[in-house]
Amino acid sequence: ALATQQEAAGRMLRAAEADVRRQKRELEETQIKVARRARHSKKMDAQRKAPRIVAGEKKRSAQESGDKLRGLHEDRLSDAHERREEAAEAIRNDAEIRVSLPHTAVPTGRSVLSIDELSLSHGKLRDGSLHIHGPERIALVGRNGAGKTTLLRTLTGELEPLSGQAKTFVPLRFLPQRLDVLDEDLSVAANVARMAPGVTDNHIRSQLARFLFKGARAEQPAGTLSGGERFRAALAATMLAAPAPQLLMLDEPTNSLDMASVRQLTSALESYEGALLIASHDLPFLESIGITRWLLLGEDLQETTAEEVRDLLEAPEAG
Repeated sequence: ALATQQEAAGRMLRAAEADVRRQKRELEETQIKVARRARHSKKMDAQRKAPRIVAGEKKRSAQESGDKLRGLHEDRLSDAHERREEAAEAIRNDAEIRVSLPHTAVPTGRSVLSIDELSLSHGKLRDGSLHIHGPERIALVGRNGAGKTTLLRTLTGELEPLSGQAKTFVPLRFLPQRLDVLDEDLSVAANVARMAPGVTDNHIRSQLARFLFKGARAEQPAGTLSGGERFRAALAATMLAAPAPQLLMLDEPTNSLDMASVRQLTSALESYEGALLIASHDLPFLESIGITRWLLLGEDLQETTAEEVRDLLEAPEAG
């Protein structure tokens, strides 16, 4: 499906580029015709020795006619340029994120997160325990209402547990479903700078280019971004934060994302070297990012397998 989509985008781009060339050629031909007509009219007036006032009126009329014709072709050329940019954007949207994040690395065996006898204020969890060590990649699954989002927000300290405790030992960042890490009024670059104090503007912009925000695109206000761009900006602000996150938590990250955006997320996570805790129902996505442990959230946190998760998600009542 992606190959078909990109093939269609390529055809659109080639057609748009051909249209730009055609409109340029027609504009040049129009300018030559208008200049030739003006010279011919001037020559004929001189031969006929027309009164100056009549010659002037004819000249003005010819200029107005020529200006309208040129303006028409200039507008067509401008429209063709816009169509070409839109076609090129459709291809650029599938570019992959290739970012370097060495400071997110966690040594094997290092304690990252500890949960002991945790009970949540919402959801089913009443006696949860979990210990994450090193760069583990953990999928958190469960039916709707089990409390996956509540658990993640409890781990960030945003929500208080009913009992038990959770402790992190490395820098933590959380990307929620609603992407509310962005300030709508700030540019993409300013949003990243807000979460990465002390990092130079040049470094931020070089990294943003790898998140496909190059040049002026990094100056776009977050409130003007499309859905896919907004996700990339939120992901960049989260992953490029300082100190570098060595535990990254994502809540249903592929919800509402198109195919290109899911692919970009996958390529970004390939560059991430820390521990991952991801709540998701998207089994193909989870399998593509190298999940090392599967956890089923209920009254406790149970170790499970990808096959058991697939059965759970295919059950009629599964959320």
